[in-house]
Amino acid sequence: MEKGTLSVSVTSDTGEPVENALVRISYTGEPGRVIEEVRTDSSGNTPGLELDAPPLSYSMEPSEQQPYAEYTVNVEADGFEPEEIAGTEILPRTFSRQGAILRLKRGDNKEFERIVIPPHTLFYEYPPKIQEAEVKPVNESGEIVLSRVVIPEYIVVHDGPVADDQAKDYYVRYKDYIKNVACSEIYATWPADTIRANVLAIMSFTLNRVYTEW
Repeated sequence: MEKGTLSVSVTSDTGEPVENALVRISYTGEPGRVIEEVRTDSSGNTPGLELDAPPLSYSMEPSEQQPYAEYTVNVEADGFEPEEIAGTEILPRTFSRQGAILRLKRGDNKEFERIVIPPHTLFYEYPPKIQEAEVKPVNESGEIVLSRVVIPEYIVVHDGPVADDQAKDYYVRYKDYIKNVACSEIYATWPADTIRANVLAIMSFTLNRVYTEW
């Protein structure tokens, strides 16, 4: 086994850092066995924690071996609802930051929120991408293609097929969206130039969607 580093960043649902939050780390396969227990500082961050991770070679070329270790992060703080995040991925020789957003307690009822991070795109076989029509109908008023290239503040993520009106829309900050897509599609262990090329491709694809509304 090698080592990777994890820091947990805890904020409230209003965006303020949560100081002195209790953070417990366990293996995802053994959530009841706590291996690290720390508290956040005034910035809402824990110190970097060294955790076991698989060999570096697993993430440098296609492999049947899972190239990252999975951990469960449990967060509690006075005045907030507790939260658990399962599936935090730790790669060897890398620094990972896991965010946790706590909701204020409302009344005496305790609401426990559990978030499950799905397997990495490069390791798990997901269904193929939904094909889109090559020609877009333009029987609607207003701009179809924007008059200029725009760097948006937010990206609207539709959580379902294009035609599914029941699926939720989430507003995600552009920078966070790019960062999250990169974390889902590439490994942090890759060479810096490889990561940079992939991030530029993700940005180009995203901005084309915004520019053409397609």
